[in-house]
Amino acid sequence: MERTVPSTASEEIELYLRTYYSLLRSTSEVQIRTLEEAHARMNSLLHPNARDLSPDISAFIYALQRLPECMLDVNLVVLGQSPAVFQKGGYGNIEDWQPVSAIARRRRCFYDGEETLACFIASRTDIDDVIPLLTAYQIEWKKIHNSISQLPASYSLEDLEELVQLGDHRALQDFADALNISRGDLTRLRTVLGNRLINYLNDIEEKPLDLRVRLLSGSLSEYWRATRLWWENIQDACPQLQDSPVYFVSSNPHSLANLVTGYALNLRSDLIEFLEEPDNSELLEEWEQIQAREVPSSEENFLYYIFKKYQQAVNSNSLTQDLFEHEKVCGILRVPSEHSFDVEAQVIALNKLRPACIDNRLGGDLQILDNSDAMILNIDYPLGLSAYNILSKVAEHVGEILGVYILGKAATLNGVIGDVMIPNVVHDEQSQNTYIFANSFTSGDVCEYLVYGTVLDNQKAVTVRGTFLQNDRYMDIFYREGYTDIEMEAGPYLSAVYEMYRPQRHPSNEIVNLYGLPFDLGIIHYASDTPFGRGRNLGAGTLSYYGMDSTYAASVAILRRIFYLELQRLQSRRNPFG
Repeated sequence: MERTVPSTASEEIELYLRTYYSLLRSTSEVQIRTLEEAHARMNSLLHPNARDLSPDISAFIYALQRLPECMLDVNLVVLGQSPAVFQKGGYGNIEDWQPVSAIARRRRCFYDGEETLACFIASRTDIDDVIPLLTAYQIEWKKIHNSISQLPASYSLEDLEELVQLGDHRALQDFADALNISRGDLTRLRTVLGNRLINYLNDIEEKPLDLRVRLLSGSLSEYWRATRLWWENIQDACPQLQDSPVYFVSSNPHSLANLVTGYALNLRSDLIEFLEEPDNSELLEEWEQIQAREVPSSEENFLYYIFKKYQQAVNSNSLTQDLFEHEKVCGILRVPSEHSFDVEAQVIALNKLRPACIDNRLGGDLQILDNSDAMILNIDYPLGLSAYNILSKVAEHVGEILGVYILGKAATLNGVIGDVMIPNVVHDEQSQNTYIFANSFTSGDVCEYLVYGTVLDNQKAVTVRGTFLQNDRYMDIFYREGYTDIEMEAGPYLSAVYEMYRPQRHPSNEIVNLYGLPFDLGIIHYASDTPFGRGRNLGAGTLSYYGMDSTYAASVAILRRIFYLELQRLQSRRNPFG
């Protein structure tokens, strides 16, 4: 078969990769400043103005939201796969340090309270994520530092907060011009940093950043050991998985739980009262329009979305405990990560589900599920190559895999934020394989439950190595070859799928036919970025309700598929001769 695949080699990107991997082989600390030139030269779509003298605020905010708040005081970032690796590296028991987290990236991190940040990594994809984040952060920190140091004497950072509060647009425009940024960028910084803006800018003014990074172990065996620690934690919490049929789902920790427990819907009056708070005026208006049937929105999806914001605002241990207790009654066991990378798991026993609590969109009479011995293993979707490690470990230790379903974020080259993409071709930059398969989902399975977006099936996806590791030429090549769905997990998952029914390791740089699998396979992506938009995406914002709408539409489709297959399986067991 003649093979036509995108040739994505970019000398600038390859040079950047070779540079930091060669440096990280050192047993000593690596100066991030040695990577700044290679980083800027690649002309990343997420960091298009790296070479400019004026700050690239979109790139800075993107990095800022994916690094812990303690970065203000950090000078050294240490990467390792397990507590034992950090112990062997001379850092003691880092789990005794202060746990810290980022707004927009799940990664277990610990801060020593002085200058060192320790981060758990699950695969080399984490390296391809962390190093560009640190480099972009430092490049833009330095530019903002220079801009502040060159402010005229008549401009004071202490006056800036007052100008923001007063909404003095003319004065804010002048201040932004003095900082060599746009007024919109200044407003977005204030939105992201909130009341910390002035202190943050003062800290940037006080020091030019000079970060260092150290990789303690980059061996494949350490990544496998970390994955084993992750799995043993789940197996200890739910030993039944070893003998149970399993539907594996990679999605998030909230959508499936909301759909099968009804907990958020039970808090309807509390959530509506929460909407009446001053900061939620736009959401209240949306809710009123839904009630008046002025917008074609899902009331359930909206309440699920508000519940997440309500949880963050209330931050109540009693609410969380009550939620978990309700979930247990409904057959859901949550298993947070311990001693390894941050990928939470949920085990859902189908025979413990309570049909009266289940979202009405999931089907009719589900009472027959009381006889099911199957479980749903839902994990908070991992980053890149760790998806391969995780699914391989799960397939090795559960009773039987009945289905594999992948729901995740992606960038779109032909849609808008909130659209849903359903691929049947995935080109994997990790293995260089092009996987072709029969996706269990089509447009019709999702569009009935989607309000704000469009469902695009028969798409071609590409699994990239990292969010910063694309430029204009790279994207143009994909677009010309018809690859419009850009994400990070499907390829590694499909490499694991290959090994789940073939007697050999997945190949490299081949067309791989995955038709005829002995289990169900479905992949759904929702659009969270539009790379050709030059930073007008999640690099500087959040997905908001539009992304939640597509998430729940896809989650409904996945659960409906699982329930349908399980009902068919139970009926065939009742009547094996048809």
